[in-house]
Amino acid sequence: MNIAWQCKALGISRSVAYYAKEATNQERDILVLEHVRSVLERLPFYGYRKVTRQICAKHIPVTEKQVRRIMARAGLQAIFPGRNLSKARQEHKKYPYLLSEKKIRYPNQVWATDLTYIKLPSGHVYLMAIIDLYSRRVLNWIITNTLDAPIFASCLQETIEQYGCPAIFNTDQGCQFTSECWTSVLHEHGIAISMDGKNRALDNIYVERLWRSLKYEDIYIKQYESVRELRDGVARYFRFYNTERFHQSLDYRTPDEMYRSFQVVDLANQAA
Repeated sequence: MNIAWQCKALGISRSVAYYAKEATNQERDILVLEHVRSVLERLPFYGYRKVTRQICAKHIPVTEKQVRRIMARAGLQAIFPGRNLSKARQEHKKYPYLLSEKKIRYPNQVWATDLTYIKLPSGHVYLMAIIDLYSRRVLNWIITNTLDAPIFASCLQETIEQYGCPAIFNTDQGCQFTSECWTSVLHEHGIAISMDGKNRALDNIYVERLWRSLKYEDIYIKQYESVRELRDGVARYFRFYNTERFHQSLDYRTPDEMYRSFQVVDLANQAA
């Protein structure tokens, strides 16, 4: 039954009916916006698709198109990582990517690292983390307010002294990782150097996933005010990440369990 016929039957003008319908739509949009804000306050990394599913889970019927429109009008969007720090230097030697056909079977076979940018009210800092690709365990990390390569090379040396040498170390082609002070540490310990191809962000996908988890699950939610607060927060999160956070790709085991399970099996074989 169309609106024109209904208006005629009720003896009212169509403009009144259209106004009432528009008012009802606006009221519904306001209600949906409240639910959207509620979801984003708790899960600020959700885009409109996941926000829609979160709202529908509460038995509130909304569509992705509707949520996308309302978020756009309200200026709301998912929080996402910032700038790319992988700046290469033409004069630095580049190394081939060694992992394309490589089966990673045990801890300390392949390590990887990357840099990320974190903004604070007082300025910005950089975070580097070194992870073991077999277990996804964060072995070491450092926060610094400069991009001086020797600082990161010192962190690398410290990690090797604590955990031993990996067979392969993978990085991107950023100038910190192609610098002489970084590559000399790897050469000194006989570690094969692997580097992501140019414009191949997925080559170092495990570190990218670490950044995403850290930022979405901790930094963007906690909104640290100082470098000291950030360091304490990152330390807490990485302890959680290594010892408590279950990983679907690890059959819901933790990185610590994966890293140490191989050592336990190896010791049992030696005893036998």
